Amino acid sequence: MPPLVPPKPPAPRKTNSSRKPSASGRKPAARKRNAKKKGMAMEWKFAIAGLLLILLSPFYYGYVIKGFSSTWRWIADWGEDPNYRTYSSFNIKIPKKYSIHGIDVSYYQGKIDWKQVKQMKEDDVQVHFAFIKATEGMFSVDPYFQRNWREAAKAGIVCGAYHFFRPQKSGEWQAKFFLQTVKFEEGDLPPVVDIEQLNGASPEQMRLELQVFLTYVEHNTKVKPIIYSGLTFYKDYLKGYFDEYPLWIAHYYKSELKLSENTKWFFWQHSDKAKISGINHVVDFNAFKGDSTAFEAMRIQD
Repeated sequence: MPPLVPPKPPAPRKTNSSRKPSASGRKPAARKRNAKKKGMAMEWKFAIAGLLLILLSPFYYGYVIKGFSSTWRWIADWGEDPNYRTYSSFNIKIPKKYSIHGIDVSYYQGKIDWKQVKQMKEDDVQVHFAFIKATEGMFSVDPYFQRNWREAAKAGIVCGAYHFFRPQKSGEWQAKFFLQTVKFEEGDLPPVVDIEQLNGASPEQMRLELQVFLTYVEHNTKVKPIIYSGLTFYKDYLKGYFDEYPLWIAHYYKSELKLSENTKWFFWQHSDKAKISGINHVVDFNAFKGDSTAFEAMRIQD
């Protein structure tokens, strides 16, 4: 039998002696994985930074607040008349179908910051016009009239002036006193006479003196005055006697002013407890019946 020859051991595995290990001892594949992880980390950092920029942006904040406010408004108005909505800034309900709103003021409101009044706005509601008390009877001038008349116009609010009528006094002398106090100009609203009490006079005497007042003012200003009154007083004592004059009617806390279609009312005082920026007391709030074109036509022309 031939002698057994032991098998040759396997040849040693060749290595690439030219490839040098990295200084850190990591393999190349590990280096690639590390670079990939670093790239992903940077992408996350950029993504987080971008998200923070969006979240901290005032535009995003305003968008979120607006969305939240709209949702809350929808919840708060649930079950309410959609045409008579509560405006939290003004703290009153306001009829929605009117686009031009205003206030009327006297010494009762004290010193007014008219710039703040003009800047106040909620949705599409803001103060566009103001009727300002000027005189009462034959001798009383509202102590805040001149200041209100000057400052409201400077703030960009369309102004009108009114006289509180005393039926037991001479209509002509009251008209003279009113026009001596107020100098109406182009762009103002027409003169207003506020008649809401008999003050001991008979309805016939009241109507006689009121007509004298209206005739005198119209003759001297070339503008037909506006008559202001409460709805009940108007129906009881004025309806059918002064139908050619424009009306401003007070009737509170209703979604609609119910007067016949042929009644020439243009202004509706629908609340007496509005809160307005720049005024430290509640104030009457009004709506104009008509659009901006009709409102411009109502103003005194040259």
